[in-house]
Amino acid sequence: MGYDEADDKLKDECGVFGIWGLGQQEEAANFAYLGLHALQHRGQEAAGIVSTDGETLHVHRDMGHVADIFTAEVIARLKGGAAIGHVRYSTTGASHVKNAQPFAVEYAGGAVAVGHNGNLVNADELRSELEALGSIFTSSSDTEVIVHLIARSKVHAAPGSPGQLVSSVREALGRVSGAYSLVFLTPTALVGVRDPMGFRPLVLGRLKGQWVLASETTALDLIEAEYVREVEPGELVVIDRDGLRSERLFPDRAQPTRLGRCIFEAIYFARPDSVLFGRSVYETRHAFGRRLAIEHPVPADYVIPVPDSGVPAAIGYAEQSGIPFNMGLVRSHYVGRTFIEPSQQIRHFGVKLKLNALKSVLKGKRVVVVDDSIVRGTTSRKIVKMIRAAGASEVHLRISSPPTSWPCYYGIDTPTRQELIASTHDELQIATYVTADTLGYLSLSGMYEAIGEKRESYCDACFSGEYLIDFPARSAVPRGRRVVGT
Repeated sequence: MGYDEADDKLKDECGVFGIWGLGQQEEAANFAYLGLHALQHRGQEAAGIVSTDGETLHVHRDMGHVADIFTAEVIARLKGGAAIGHVRYSTTGASHVKNAQPFAVEYAGGAVAVGHNGNLVNADELRSELEALGSIFTSSSDTEVIVHLIARSKVHAAPGSPGQLVSSVREALGRVSGAYSLVFLTPTALVGVRDPMGFRPLVLGRLKGQWVLASETTALDLIEAEYVREVEPGELVVIDRDGLRSERLFPDRAQPTRLGRCIFEAIYFARPDSVLFGRSVYETRHAFGRRLAIEHPVPADYVIPVPDSGVPAAIGYAEQSGIPFNMGLVRSHYVGRTFIEPSQQIRHFGVKLKLNALKSVLKGKRVVVVDDSIVRGTTSRKIVKMIRAAGASEVHLRISSPPTSWPCYYGIDTPTRQELIASTHDELQIATYVTADTLGYLSLSGMYEAIGEKRESYCDACFSGEYLIDFPARSAVPRGRRVVGT
């Protein structure tokens, strides 16, 4: 599956969760279910849970939402005191149950399951190499490359032991390049790993003597676990009967001179009630809105958000500007997939299914409309026209991030560069296309000033075109793409 044009929003690939309490309780799958429910926003196409009772891995994966997949009957079959879970939105690999994670396999080293958030930029190269050596792939996901590399590991350690798993994981990840936050589960251990640049988030929590790993702190909140800390970039944590221990993933390698934490996590992907990279997501987006008001002021009667992701920034804009905040758009939270053919006559219903304009608020008013990003521009155009049709006299569009001009290769589903409107149009041209009276983006420097951190702590390739990890096949690199070494 490719980019979802109907929604016209960037999509994060997935979310991961893990819990270890073997010997203390037998409800790990229930906690994994709750954790995935809190991470549902990170992936809504497929989900899976793998649990262990100390001897066997129990697996269930399917297409759909967490609440629909994991019935009480299914949860009852996922026995044991340790589990990992995964929610998926496909970027690498088609939308099919065979690509649902966690992947679970039996190999010479024992049984292992893995869930992955991110994207491997050299997956195709490694897959071709492994297939030439006789490996048979059952999915089109890049994560299966990691599974095969682990299976082919030449590590000399007791099969199935935590030491054997750690050594095999370290050897396998030494071959891959790209973004990865991973959870592994065997009958004797839970392992969490974050790539050396820390592209995708991974946090560590504690629940009544049990250790928890999750993509976001919101999963910890739901199960009433205590947030302990982030898993650091380039860190490997092992949780087993002896407790938790931390190691450097690549002890013989120098750490990168900069980090690659995804700035778009703070802008859109993460839930606003999460703590991301040590900072409240809500407060970050609120700060973006305040800075946006400083950079792009305009006289207006109301500041209105595009719900839900535009709300914190709109509140910040309203507070900084002194213009009253109001809800001019109402979002339906019960929208699933529509199976109507997208003919020209009914294509506009895609936005109308999600949003409706409040005529009583908008009629005769000058409004500042705050959203987190513009991708193709098709949805922004429909929203502006909807607001005008509701009677607004002026519509000033404000975006709480810089122009999205470059595709992502590190775990975000984006269109091609040619489809990103900011890659071929300036702000005035985009304003004309979306039919806004004015348009203003948050500047790149203003974004970092608002977040209060140095640019060297983040990856902003989708805005700058400065990619932090190169592709192995230079011929596959889109023209004009720049690569910044680590």
